[in-house]
Amino acid sequence: MKTATTVCGRCGAKVSGDATRELCPACLLETGLGLLDDESVAGAGSSAVASAKADDPGLDDGLSVLDGKKAARSAKILSDFGDYELLEEIGRGGQGVVYRAHQKSLNRTVALKVIGLGPWATETHLKRFRREAEAAASLEHPGIVPIHEVGERDGQCYFSMKFVEGGQLDEVVKRKPMSIRQAAELVAKVARTVHYAHEHGILHRDIKPGNILLDATGEPLLTDFGLARLVETENTVTRTLEVLGTPSYMAPEQAAGNNAKLTSATDVYGLGAVFYQLLTGHPPFAGGTTYETIKLLIETEPSQPRQLNPKIDRDLSTICLKCLEKDPQRRYSSALALAEDLDHWLKHEAIQARRAGVFTRGRKWLQRKPAIAALIVALVALAAAMAWNVWKSELFRAPPEKSIAVLPFQNLSRDPDNAYFAGAVQDEILTDLARIADLKVISRTSTMQYKSEVARNLRKIGRELGAAHVVQGNVQRAGNRVRVSTQLIDARSDRHLWAQTYDRDLADVFAIQSELAQKIADELRAKLSPNEKARIERRPTENSEAYLAFMQGHEIFSRPDKFRSNTEKAEQLFEKATKLDPNFAGAFAALAWVHDWIYHDFDPTPARKEKARAAAVEALRLQPNLPEAHLAMGFYYYRCERDYQAALNEFAIAKQSLPNSPEVYLAIGAIERRQGKWAESTANLEKAASLSPKDAWVLQNLGDNYYATRNFEAADKIFDRAIEVAPKSFGSRMEKAKLAVDWKGDLSVIEKELMQLPAGVDPDGLITFSRVQLLLLQRKFLDAIALLKQTPQVVFNYDKPREFFEGAIYAFLNDKEKALSAFERARPIVEKAVRESPNDASRHVILGMILAGLGEKELAIAEGKRAVELLPESQDALDGPKLTVALAQIYAWTGESDQALQLLERSLRTPSGITIPLLRLDPMWDPLRSDPAFQKLCEEKQP
Repeated sequence: MKTATTVCGRCGAKVSGDATRELCPACLLETGLGLLDDESVAGAGSSAVASAKADDPGLDDGLSVLDGKKAARSAKILSDFGDYELLEEIGRGGQGVVYRAHQKSLNRTVALKVIGLGPWATETHLKRFRREAEAAASLEHPGIVPIHEVGERDGQCYFSMKFVEGGQLDEVVKRKPMSIRQAAELVAKVARTVHYAHEHGILHRDIKPGNILLDATGEPLLTDFGLARLVETENTVTRTLEVLGTPSYMAPEQAAGNNAKLTSATDVYGLGAVFYQLLTGHPPFAGGTTYETIKLLIETEPSQPRQLNPKIDRDLSTICLKCLEKDPQRRYSSALALAEDLDHWLKHEAIQARRAGVFTRGRKWLQRKPAIAALIVALVALAAAMAWNVWKSELFRAPPEKSIAVLPFQNLSRDPDNAYFAGAVQDEILTDLARIADLKVISRTSTMQYKSEVARNLRKIGRELGAAHVVQGNVQRAGNRVRVSTQLIDARSDRHLWAQTYDRDLADVFAIQSELAQKIADELRAKLSPNEKARIERRPTENSEAYLAFMQGHEIFSRPDKFRSNTEKAEQLFEKATKLDPNFAGAFAALAWVHDWIYHDFDPTPARKEKARAAAVEALRLQPNLPEAHLAMGFYYYRCERDYQAALNEFAIAKQSLPNSPEVYLAIGAIERRQGKWAESTANLEKAASLSPKDAWVLQNLGDNYYATRNFEAADKIFDRAIEVAPKSFGSRMEKAKLAVDWKGDLSVIEKELMQLPAGVDPDGLITFSRVQLLLLQRKFLDAIALLKQTPQVVFNYDKPREFFEGAIYAFLNDKEKALSAFERARPIVEKAVRESPNDASRHVILGMILAGLGEKELAIAEGKRAVELLPESQDALDGPKLTVALAQIYAWTGESDQALQLLERSLRTPSGITIPLLRLDPMWDPLRSDPAFQKLCEEKQP
């Protein structure tokens, strides 16, 4: 059998040497359809196609959809293809043909693309074709040519799509060149289209001018979305470079054949290559042959676009070249980021991309010169060894000059309650400084670990926090008098720059703080804008008692474990602050924030929701420009309304005045993960953690992201960091314990972490709940019952009454009478909760489980489905998958094994879904244990 690659004897496309009659699959397809006669087979091929290929040596790797008005065939009916009458050929490539066709059943004109698999078609191949084509067909976007139908006929895979009357981008610009601004606008539109597909889990893999159509109004539409791999098979045909894309527009990782490493960055490269051609008239790389093109692509850098077209400015050239970086991680993080940077350029704003500096260009040069690189590496290693001694001697490693940490102020008052007041002074100074964009200010959370240190090693603290300067002081309050003593110290040399003592009336405390912040800014020569100065000078309240209550509430609500009992204490303190000063906008914002949290986690009732809305509205009414008020309103939209876009709009306003606030980045990241934007969410949470590296709550949220996306090792390390910061934190320890179960099926970590928590403390019954969970996973059912009976009327997890767990445990013990009794007692409790919060999905789930335990199958399944309808995965990618698992449990308990298994199989491969170790351990799945399909699931490798 021949193995060499030849060319099609008819059209000139490359074909595998073992192809029948040395025809490409497209011509072989037409032979099967009866569209070729002997003369045409023996001829030199289509002149239109040959001409097109001369212009683009990579064209034979894809399908070229030519303008219908320039069709190579007449408009008569060529052949019937099932429901389609093939009218004329409008494009072809090495793997198939595109026809203008008439769909008889719907009496409409469509573009019909037929993939000529012929003798190479296998059942596996057809299945993959259907799966990927149907996924692409699910994309509904005005910038994507819609796919109408997907199918196969006699081994010929096909799909029909909308017939676009315009032409290909490359053909259009040949007839009428496009201006630089038009090119930027077009690529920005296409990039947003690509981002939409990426959000739906589909890569294009073959972005090129030939796959971008312009309609009659000049709007771009992307075609062949997600179908570039459809012609892959298991034989030698697949091992050519033909299936990877078009060489001139192919990303380096794609050209190297690393299909497993293709990511959204691959399509960003394709967008950059199209942009390059629009700007310069040439693709980034074009050799005489496919091999030469790929060699250039992998080994060389593209020429500066400005060298080929002097009209291109530096910023636009920088944007284009960032897309074409060899390293995918150095390209834009997403197609949306590219679109947004193009928008910046179009609006004459500063772009985010940066031109490669001398070191970057040097690194790339060294990568192409490995022998020289080896010599330089040896020299660098020697220099590094010398530099290490300098680093250790502290002659180097200077933090930013305009960086500062405000250490906790010491309380010199006899009354321990005044500790809050000392903290308030420190916090207000730090808050004022943090509003100055020209300063790097270390977060309060990161400095609080030094609260107990009386004799402070300021050099060490400065190094640990990365701050060149520190502020320390003390506060003494007696009646209506207050004394504040502060000093600014250069932490690098332990040199005191200035010291100041203020002895004034209590009412002047805010003036003291404002003066201190401005004095520090002056000393550090930080630029202070008029707006920043105005914000610093504005007093949050004229009532010192209101401010004290506000600070007490702030301290409680800032703790990493947001227990219900603590949160309600914070609520009372914030309400006290608003009553003491009805014009205190910051207190209303904090109160709204607390109500948002209580609604989201404990009390999802209409009354609580209205309290949250009213407080946020009042904060904005009192002070429309207060960033904390916009933050609170954003949390209301997010937690109470699930209106993500409205929330993001409010967070964007807050971010303008709080550019380095970890709370803002945490809020944005929290929404993005519910939108399924895991990469963007994690980036924002990482940013929050960098701004507040000692905040256990931020770290716990970051760890949860890695946990949900099954990067268990990274999550475990982050939970360890959170525990180190807050050793008494319940949440961080329990997240680590749950992770050990989901990751490795290790139950020992739960007991170990519970032992580290303070004895005799059980906030909200969560420790009891955790011990019951452990006993259930250990199958110590009688011990679990005994523990439940020792704890009267504990409501676990805010939704699940004790009676529910009793019913489940008796069901595991096969004691049907006691199980039914417990479920009957649990039912009215949960039904009442559902009536109070009819739109809370978690309450419907618990009611469904109780009804399943009572044998009321139809009602149980209806409640489970209602929960999933209220919070589908498409709306909440974090909690939605958990409700899907709960519905699977209801199916399992009601005997609907097939339905349960179908949901579980999908959940195992979904972020935030179930894991195999938990399936093996959790007695909730005992009704499925004997099912071979369930056993097979449990034997699989962890996704």
